[in-house]
Amino acid sequence: MYAVIETGGKQYQVQPGDVIFIEKLDVEAESEITFDKVVAVSTDAGLSVGAPYVEGATVSATAIKNGKAKKITVFTYKPKKSEKKKQGHRQPYTQVEIKAINA
Repeated sequence: MYAVIETGGKQYQVQPGDVIFIEKLDVEAESEITFDKVVAVSTDAGLSVGAPYVEGATVSATAIKNGKAKKITVFTYKPKKSEKKKQGHRQPYTQVEIKAINA
C-alpha cells in the first residue's frame, strides 16, 4: 500500500514506515501531522487517482525534527566586468515519519 501526497509544492510517494525530508512545516518536533492533499492511493483493491485529490483519503505522520540541509555555494559572475558575488544557502526542512495511510 502506498500513496502520493502533495506538500510544499512537491509530490512524494510514501508508504507506512517511510522517513522523508519535506519542505519546512510550521510544526514542533514529535507532533502529529495529517496530509489531506492525497493525489493517488494504491490499495489491494487497486489504484485510486484523484482529480485533483482523492476524496476522504489522508496520510498520518509524525514530525521527527526541523533542521537545515548542508550549505551550498552560489557563485555568479559576469566575465570581463570584474563583477562577482558569492553566497551560501541552507534549505530548511522537516523530517517526517509516515505512520498510516487512511484510504
